[in-house]
Amino acid sequence: MLDRRITAQDDGQARRGRRTAGRDSLFLSATIQKNGQAARDLAPLRVRNLSAIGLMADYLDLAIVGEPVIVTMRGIGVVAGKVAWIRRGRIGVTFDVEVDPLKARKPVVKRAPPPQPPL
Repeated sequence: MLDRRITAQDDGQARRGRRTAGRDSLFLSATIQKNGQAARDLAPLRVRNLSAIGLMADYLDLAIVGEPVIVTMRGIGVVAGKVAWIRRGRIGVTFDVEVDPLKARKPVVKRAPPPQPPL
């Protein structure tokens, strides 16, 4: 199950910034764009954990906690969020809206071109 209910016991953890949703471990290439950066200044991410409300990824650049970012992932698309934490070559991002993490696992399917009428 990817979603976990917050109980009274969990509530204290949620207020201290701890994870409150289940996560899916995977390796997924993505990009991150900091607020105000041009689209050509996308930085690569290697997503390691993904949940409906955020992600944890390898990230070797600088960022500020609370800084708005835009993350682009295959299967999910473009998602706005904020930097939740950054340390030791990793970054945590909290999404502004929930996503379906299972969409990131769907295989990319190339559609065949429509058949051409006979000549």
